[in-house]
Amino acid sequence: MADFFKKMQRFFHDLKVELKKVNWPARRELSVFTGIVIAVILAVGSFFWILDTGFTAALKLIIR
Repeated sequence: MADFFKKMQRFFHDLKVELKKVNWPARRELSVFTGIVIAVILAVGSFFWILDTGFTAALKLIIR
């Protein structure tokens, strides 16, 4: 059981060391990147919504 706790302690130590190496974005960069992600999601969602609406309308015309 002591071996388990040693391994856990080592894991969290290594995790802390690795997280210090991460290049965290500044608040401004994070805001810009978040805005870009939201804009792309909205654009792709709108594209597929329009495509789906068009295919649904075309399929209704074919079926009737």
